[in-house]
Amino acid sequence: MYKKFIGIDLGGTSVKLAILTAEGDIQQKWSIPTNINDEGCHIVPDIIASIKHHLDLYQMSSGDFQGIGMGSPGAVNREEGTVEGAFNLNWKTAQPVREAIEREIGVPIYIDNDANVAALGEKWRGAGADDRDVVFVTLGTGVGGGIIAEGNLIHGTAGSGGEIGHMTVDPGGFECTCGKKGCLETVASATGVVKLARKHAEEYAGNSQLKFIIDDGQEITSKMIFDLAKQDDELAVLVVDKFAYYLGLACSHIGNLLNPAYIVIGGGVSAAGEYLLDQVRTYFADFSFPNVKKTTHIKLAALGNDAGIVGAAYLALTETGK
Repeated sequence: MYKKFIGIDLGGTSVKLAILTAEGDIQQKWSIPTNINDEGCHIVPDIIASIKHHLDLYQMSSGDFQGIGMGSPGAVNREEGTVEGAFNLNWKTAQPVREAIEREIGVPIYIDNDANVAALGEKWRGAGADDRDVVFVTLGTGVGGGIIAEGNLIHGTAGSGGEIGHMTVDPGGFECTCGKKGCLETVASATGVVKLARKHAEEYAGNSQLKFIIDDGQEITSKMIFDLAKQDDELAVLVVDKFAYYLGLACSHIGNLLNPAYIVIGGGVSAAGEYLLDQVRTYFADFSFPNVKKTTHIKLAALGNDAGIVGAAYLALTETGK
């Protein structure tokens, strides 16, 4: 009987959990709300209680499991098994996540940053086709990412390896929450594409429903912009072209530095699909070294919301197998 794994994907609104096989197949999956009250002190006890409840439910014990993996926002200290600076969880101080879960569940746990863990998921069972060289870029409210080079996650000297969202693509551009200007996140996230639309609407004089909506003071979303572009709204087409330019430029830098087999694009904004990716690929080809252009491929993510739990299981699989 091969031992199983528990994958945990900790988010600001919910915690996704799953029981997986060593091949990455999800056998059971559930979620619980993230209770961020009282400085997030209920989060880890809630996770422990939920795991215990489900093990009872499925008549399993800690002995059935080889390891637990977890992706968390914030700064993860992988040696200590602590997480701090996860502001969307109200965790201001370092939280002893590993110590608490190992003590209560009796299974070794391995923790990494949520974007890195999602990257592992796409690499293993998603669009990365289990290649040793995969970069994952997630386009959501911000832009995150994870780099797997020669089979290893890249963390860097202080854990900031793979901060793809903070590559400068437009010097002197929009201000970023990090304090810099012109980060990829300011133009290629869900909020970034709305900023681009507002900026270009001011200068645009033609006929456009998007311009009318913006000038009328109505709410606009990234989905609305992509949908209008697909209907050939001139301003929306211009905005999506700008978006694709910046993302294609960033992908070319990733490609020229690392030459991964795949750059995988995920997150909510990637729902625009091949319509968006075809334009990104055009700019990527313009800006990439010839051999990179031939050998690095841009693909849509395949796992959706399961990337975190699948990647967490893979993290535990690789760590316990060392």
